[in-house]
Amino acid sequence: MSKTLIEDALAILRDKYMFPDKAEAAAAVIEADLAAGEYDGLSEEELGERVTARLFEVCADRHLRFRVRAVDLQEAGETEEDAEAAWNERQRLTNYGIQRTERLAGNVGYVKLTGVTSPGNGGRAIAAAMELVANTDALIFDLTANRGGDPDGVQMWNSYLFADSETHLNSIYDAATKHTRDFWTLAYLPGQRYVDKPVYVLTSGSTFSAGEEFAYNLKALRRATLIGETTRGGAHPTDQFPVSKTMEITVPVARSINPVTGTNWEGVGVVPDIALAADEAFGHAYTLALRHVVETATSQLVLEEARSALEK
Repeated sequence: MSKTLIEDALAILRDKYMFPDKAEAAAAVIEADLAAGEYDGLSEEELGERVTARLFEVCADRHLRFRVRAVDLQEAGETEEDAEAAWNERQRLTNYGIQRTERLAGNVGYVKLTGVTSPGNGGRAIAAAMELVANTDALIFDLTANRGGDPDGVQMWNSYLFADSETHLNSIYDAATKHTRDFWTLAYLPGQRYVDKPVYVLTSGSTFSAGEEFAYNLKALRRATLIGETTRGGAHPTDQFPVSKTMEITVPVARSINPVTGTNWEGVGVVPDIALAADEAFGHAYTLALRHVVETATSQLVLEEARSALEK
């Protein structure tokens, strides 16, 4: 059973991975392991872990994984349509990755994102979250538990922080089509934009993929102050390919190219402007935001609220 699973996974790897030479080198290593009986008697979870470790040894790509499929995907089926339907339902049930949106004391906005939804699924939720914080004087995005998502979703979130459609956020090169797509700030957004006010982004060693792009774009454009830990380091957009009902291989099929830096965060992560332990990042960001409010507030109500929050 494991032999068939591995052979099918390696066929997908050779066909889809954006670095063909690395795909061939990794496949050769794993085939040698298979011939030597290295994967005999392993459970599917153990098999996934062992093969993924070997893939990383050769390719050093954190998006390249062989693993047990999520239960909802197993129940949905093996076709692309089945997987997409299950993903859409997961997005709905997790509120499109928007875990918290609130106005903190001192008129500071706070949005905690555990994922980045596609605008087609969660665009209305993104707009609603931004509307709730639109009238705050500073904004904190908490990405410390963000595991990634959709580049189009990053584009929409980031677009709220710029005045118009004239800002180039990111580019993605697709290996199959050899086409580079440029992501610019959107010309139209539902609701108000959040401009000319400070933005803070909290990161951790677990922040990954599209969560990292969210932070990297804003850092490169100097639109936000990043506070926390260096992120995990996965910059290659990825597709998931079922190998069986219970196993899948995730394969990077493209790569990000930032227009400011000319590179991306693959393997190195996004380095924060202010390095702190992840559990200390919020307190520091909130303090900076409150100090800004105290210095700039024109409302006595907000000023008193910010001063009181700072004292606490």
